[in-house]
Amino acid sequence: HTMKTNMLQQRLESLDVLRGFDLFLLVGLESVMHQLSGAIQSPSFHSFMWCFTHADWEGFSPWDLVMPLFMFMSGITIPFALSRYKNEADRFLVYKRILKRVVLLWIFGMICQGNLLGLNPERIYFYSNTLQSIAMGYLISALLFLHTSIKTQIIIAITLLMAFWGAMELITIQGYGGGNYTPDGNLAEWIDRSILGRFRDGAKIVDGLTVFHNSYRYTWILSSLNFGVTMLTGTFAGYILKAQSWKPERKLIYLFIIGVTMVAIGWIWGNWHPVIKKIWTSSMVLVSSGYCFLLMALFYYIIDYKGWNKYAKWLKVYGMNSITAYMLAMCVNFSSIGQSLLHGLKPYVGDYYQILISLSNAVVIYLILWSLYRSKIFLKV
Repeated sequence: HTMKTNMLQQRLESLDVLRGFDLFLLVGLESVMHQLSGAIQSPSFHSFMWCFTHADWEGFSPWDLVMPLFMFMSGITIPFALSRYKNEADRFLVYKRILKRVVLLWIFGMICQGNLLGLNPERIYFYSNTLQSIAMGYLISALLFLHTSIKTQIIIAITLLMAFWGAMELITIQGYGGGNYTPDGNLAEWIDRSILGRFRDGAKIVDGLTVFHNSYRYTWILSSLNFGVTMLTGTFAGYILKAQSWKPERKLIYLFIIGVTMVAIGWIWGNWHPVIKKIWTSSMVLVSSGYCFLLMALFYYIIDYKGWNKYAKWLKVYGMNSITAYMLAMCVNFSSIGQSLLHGLKPYVGDYYQILISLSNAVVIYLILWSLYRSKIFLKV
């Protein structure tokens, strides 16, 4: 029993490190890199910054993987966290737990991006954030995990991908849809405008009419079908990682083969159904989840299989408090601390001053997370 428990803890270690890596990119590195790019006027560095920039519309950059990976890893935890509830007759407690998580993630999402802290009812946005897409994906995946078999879950995942694709291709309303994948003409855009109205991110009321932000093209409502699939693909990886009777080599082979297959199918499908992260197309789900499988395989190999985790502990500081890290980065600006301590350097460092401020911001967040980690305080939703 102890050996099994140790294996379970070990297995999750690679997940904590990978989650930490994802959050380090988002919370620690991104703003520093963008400030660095502004200070270093170098064409080669600017082209390297593609890695830290979302694709404008069609296509997929490394930075486009940060959000799907966050969701995918939430899916991996489902078989570990909810298995013990599967055979219980009275499921009230687990439903309560799922609902609590969904509601909290939703509210946190509204705090981060829904302008809830602005305290201005005219500027509250309802569905606009990564945490809310995790909430939707988690609701779909957790309920399916509790009530259906793996085979049924795979069939439902494929059905949801096809449903999104079918809706985008076959439904035409008011000039939107009908196979149109442009930012202003796709069906998902029409659905969000119609249902969310002024509660859509960036929308405001001008002379009694809702005016939408002309550069905001993320969609959420129809995309929720595919948020569920992204989370389910993580759940499938969770089944593999949790399989007690499987040898590590077998797990690695499965993760690798599934990853390569999904990436290949996604890019091939992308010729007819474009890979667009902003509207979360079905081809994008396959491409991104495929890359997530490959990353999980890589981290499982390095951390759990080879045991090279000595230098990865600093990433666990992010990974063990991922939602806290995200909320701190999105909601609290710590740059005043850097400005208070480092303002004397401004005349000497010129353009590099803003890099120092971004760096100090990242360091303050890390120190908060590190003190939580040292005190064994892990804030879970």
